[in-house]
Amino acid sequence: MELLATGYGLVEGPTWWHQHGLLFSDVINGGVYLLDLENKTKVVLEHRKGIGGIVLHEKNGMVVGGRNLSYKSFEGERSAILLDEHVTNEAVGFNDFTTDNSGRIYAGSLAFSVFGGGEPKPGQLHMIELDGSIHTLSDGVMLTNGLGFSPDNKRLYHSDARAGVVRVYDVYKDGKLSPWKPFVLTNNGHADGLAVGEDGSVWVAMAYGSRVDVFEPDGKLRLSLPVPLPMVTSVCFGGGDLKDLYVVTGSRDGPNENCGSIYKMRVDVAGLPITEAKIRFG
Repeated sequence: MELLATGYGLVEGPTWWHQHGLLFSDVINGGVYLLDLENKTKVVLEHRKGIGGIVLHEKNGMVVGGRNLSYKSFEGERSAILLDEHVTNEAVGFNDFTTDNSGRIYAGSLAFSVFGGGEPKPGQLHMIELDGSIHTLSDGVMLTNGLGFSPDNKRLYHSDARAGVVRVYDVYKDGKLSPWKPFVLTNNGHADGLAVGEDGSVWVAMAYGSRVDVFEPDGKLRLSLPVPLPMVTSVCFGGGDLKDLYVVTGSRDGPNENCGSIYKMRVDVAGLPITEAKIRFG
């Protein structure tokens, strides 16, 4: 596992941007960054803190999380809020999110401040339809984290870090979801971000577990990949063939307060490409 970059507070939202490199955020210190194909880093979005997820948008921009889900153009100042905390009475912000193969967004809301010391309260899972309408699909999520679809788009995997479970939902043709079932129960770490391989395997970052766990489509553990730092926050596939696994971490329980890092390793399974969001807005 090769160390590519370090010196961040809490790295999240790794997203492969084809022919450009890896987008990622620093939740604590703020900003979205691009680690380019020459392993040089530049700022893409300044200041904004709390970004737990990023997806590309078809209108030459990206959608970022935090206090809301916002579209940010790569060309200038154009911005649009797609989902805000008023979606429920409990929501205070949003963590990880993803897209289905139609370009809808699926996002988990938080009902307490993760870093503010508030009493943990359950959040929800929401879908943003292509026309911008919002649908709340599931609730009782104690700490929403990684989301990813199976290769046939018929299953959605969803980490709940505080509950010690990765959920799985069946996905209906209209994008709505069945009641969830446990895909895997986790131990020795908390399920955080996740990614799905083209063979249906589910790759889960295990926060405070110093590893990435790889599960078969039936939930059996295939293998565990050790990571040098404890707080493994997320994973994504990248590179031209999507066989570069990027692993990102936070600083907690590490050697210093800004040791959040980005690692890369070659794997023998290609990841699924993530569809650009296609949500329409004014």
